[in-house]
Amino acid sequence: MLTPITLLVATHNQGKIREYRELLAGLSLTVTWLDALGITEEVEETGTTFAENALLKATQYASLGGHWTWADDSGLEVDALGGRPGVFSARYGGPGLSDEARYRYLLAQLQDVPVQERTARFRCVVAIVQPDGHAYTAEGTIEGRIVDTPRGRHGFGYDPVFFIPEQNATMAELEPAVKNRISHRALAAARARALLADLLKCTPNNHT
Repeated sequence: MLTPITLLVATHNQGKIREYRELLAGLSLTVTWLDALGITEEVEETGTTFAENALLKATQYASLGGHWTWADDSGLEVDALGGRPGVFSARYGGPGLSDEARYRYLLAQLQDVPVQERTARFRCVVAIVQPDGHAYTAEGTIEGRIVDTPRGRHGFGYDPVFFIPEQNATMAELEPAVKNRISHRALAAARARALLADLLKCTPNNHT
């Protein structure tokens, strides 16, 4: 009898864990995460791109946990700010800020920029690394713009101020089922899921 692959989702973020549990449902995997394995080490995100940071995290946590590891790096790129906050999205405005404080800091940086010029995108790169070092990446993006007034009660991070014209809603106004179909993370995850499915087919004796 084959033992299912254990996939370590390398995050402490409960919002991401909930989303990825839904996005990975149906795969022949046992999904775990850092807290469940007692992994408290933090990987320093020294990369200059989302892909570099995702690979850094996946590689180091695969070594620590001994399992196939899924890590992502994602963030917001605002054209009027030269692509910032980019890889610094989770730290934008300084350490220890709440989600609301962080997006209000972003709005302050854009106070003199007309809404129509606040084009932006969420970008996500997922890295999958096996304990033997084999690594794979997948990327997803969603285009939108930054609005002045936060709207919606779903999601997290910058979701309340990221408006998606095709949906006539902010990311935070979307029902989770809709967000999990169209978001940058959903698109990257769908591509990474396809990679995982192919990798599982090529792993005849699942055991790690």
